[in-house]
Amino acid sequence: MPHRNKMHSAHWGAFHAALSGDQLTITPFAGDPDPSPLLENMTDVLKHPVRVTQPMVRRGWLEQGPGADDRRGEDEYLPISWEKAHQLVGDELRRVSEHYGPEAVFGGSYGWSSAGRFHHAQSQVHRFLNTTLGGYVRSVNSYSSGTAAVLLPHIIGPMDEIARRGVSWQEIAEHSDIVLAFGGLALKNSQVASGGISEHSERGWMQQAAARGAEFISISPLRSDLPSEAKGQWLPIIPGTDAALILGLLSVLISEQLTDEHFLAQYCVGWPEVVSYITGREDGVVRDAHWAAAICGINALQIEALARQLAGKRVLVTVAHALQRAEYGEQPVWLGLVLAAALGQPGLPGGGFTYALGALGHYGKFHNLVSFPSLPQGHNSVDRFIPVARIVDMLLSPGETFNYNGQQLTYPHVRLVYWAGGNPFHHHQDLARLRRAFCRTETLIVHESVWTATARHADIVLPATLTLEREDIGGAPTDRHLIAMAQVAQPPGEARDDYEIFRGIARYLGREDAYTEGRTVRQWLELMYRQLQEKLTAHSVSLPDFDTFFELGVLQLPQHTDSGMMMKRFREDPLRFPLPTPQGKITLYSDTIARFGYADCPGHPVWLAPTEQAIPGQSFWLVANQPATRLHSQLDFGRYSQRGKRKQREVCTLHPADAHNYGIQEGDIIELSNTRGRLLACARLSDGIRRGVLQLPTGAWYDPIDPRAERPFCRHGNPNVLTRDIGTSSLAQGCSGQLTVVRLQKYQGDVPAVQAFIPPRGAV
Repeated sequence: MPHRNKMHSAHWGAFHAALSGDQLTITPFAGDPDPSPLLENMTDVLKHPVRVTQPMVRRGWLEQGPGADDRRGEDEYLPISWEKAHQLVGDELRRVSEHYGPEAVFGGSYGWSSAGRFHHAQSQVHRFLNTTLGGYVRSVNSYSSGTAAVLLPHIIGPMDEIARRGVSWQEIAEHSDIVLAFGGLALKNSQVASGGISEHSERGWMQQAAARGAEFISISPLRSDLPSEAKGQWLPIIPGTDAALILGLLSVLISEQLTDEHFLAQYCVGWPEVVSYITGREDGVVRDAHWAAAICGINALQIEALARQLAGKRVLVTVAHALQRAEYGEQPVWLGLVLAAALGQPGLPGGGFTYALGALGHYGKFHNLVSFPSLPQGHNSVDRFIPVARIVDMLLSPGETFNYNGQQLTYPHVRLVYWAGGNPFHHHQDLARLRRAFCRTETLIVHESVWTATARHADIVLPATLTLEREDIGGAPTDRHLIAMAQVAQPPGEARDDYEIFRGIARYLGREDAYTEGRTVRQWLELMYRQLQEKLTAHSVSLPDFDTFFELGVLQLPQHTDSGMMMKRFREDPLRFPLPTPQGKITLYSDTIARFGYADCPGHPVWLAPTEQAIPGQSFWLVANQPATRLHSQLDFGRYSQRGKRKQREVCTLHPADAHNYGIQEGDIIELSNTRGRLLACARLSDGIRRGVLQLPTGAWYDPIDPRAERPFCRHGNPNVLTRDIGTSSLAQGCSGQLTVVRLQKYQGDVPAVQAFIPPRGAV
């Protein structure tokens, strides 16, 4: 008999799950109007051969001890008991912290390990390192939005206010005349949200807006970045040139006196400096529509017509994550705000500027009345940190100085990396360089459910459960449903949840009480739920008791029914409600940033040409965007992700005319290469991509033919063998992995079989 349906949640949706023998049935939450197909990835992963089912240690590390080792990534693994694992990890943590201090340990969790708010690997590893060692070197910001997160507080306000608490989809449906989407509004991105998402409503809101007459304009090299339901216009831009296009639009608005000078004078600072730059008074270069057209590949007449179309309309300018995940990524974000201000739109219903609308299921939604409590992290006595995308620089260049947001910092000498949750061989760029960095560490410890490339480079691998194998509570700040995540299946082999793994190591180190505070998982969940009850009681809202909640499986929480209040209050009364910027206004020229003296991010937004350029007829722009068949690299071995591949490989999209020029047909195996690496992919031809551009999503598990190669050859199609590991600028030091330049050819050799999902030697 099958088990009764149990409620659960993932980053891509709430669902009911029933397990009968080895057969798992997933049924989407009935309240979800547009369930994500990513749920299908979960149906056959519980006992997949690539699961890690017992503690493992790398032979070279066990036999020779901690230290740099080039065998990482291809060494053999040996099984050990949990008792031995606790001893090895505990002794190594003690050795490093006693000899070098906790500043020699990097707490490297990064990723979307679980929608559950307790079994959140990043929270668990940070709490563990704080309560057992007294601290660790941390990272700040994210790969997705690290550039905007640094820039936005200088020019308008915190990212959460602009992205999570900005304009709502309901406002767009009711008020927007034009949604000008730089980077588009791809539904594949809004399928997911950290903490879970119970209602996928973006498609419906866009349909409503379009039916009312709102016009969506997607500026992207990919037509698929705007769903057909929006009935919008596609402007196929050359990748990475949005800043030039916006400057061209502003030039038309200025020259034809279409700017809102009253708004600019009352609510903004720095407009004269921007005008001086655009008109050429600053440096003699006139940045008009013809100048922009030569850079961005959109006809000057189209640029002029678009600028005139915007004037006098209720316009929402949105800038996607993608634009700031590139060299000089600060500039299009800043210029998007300048364009909205020049049109006088910020603070109006359905108008203004928003960052990353559609990038996550969180954005464009109403906020819950109160937030769900988080796991206490303890105190971190170490004040050293890095921007998250600079981990390789830290490991390869300890002691070297670097710029970040007006500070000059020094990379710490990290000797031990502790990673729980996330897969840097997905998130990071230039994977050969990442491997060299990990080979330089003395010890790499990883908690993993499956044999990712990160696990294959680790010295100690501790088997962690999947979300379906534990109970938790799923919730997000903008999701009105709280999900009781029941345990659906038993863990395979000796796998344990992160909390239990850390409990065992803390016990070995004599710090179990400090880490657990004497609580079981269930007691922590009861405590966090009780704290939520107390928060809501202050608002005269009552919730059922914990046991009733878990029996029901889902609760509906009260929400605020407004959005964008920071900007609306500011527009109503800028003196009473100033923005949290140095001068309390929208900052088009920043004295603060100017004083930093960064040539790659000056005091006002500018056009800076990328240092790598595609040459027509010789090379292509590669757009390495987010996949449609999985969240990042999670469950790449799942059914839906596998069905999206062709000939076992990731699919690369190119224009039919480009394919013809290179003798490539639909379904051919093609090779992409540059000085950093090579990869194989399967060709898909489409006229929905700009000529001279290739599109290959991230997330295919890294599968190098020779792991030690200086220029690795990934047979599976991971684009990060090709992308550059450079910071966006000295200001944000964000990830620049969205775009790179590659060569293309039809692959002529024997096609090697993909081996990404075969465990390493000794682990079978």
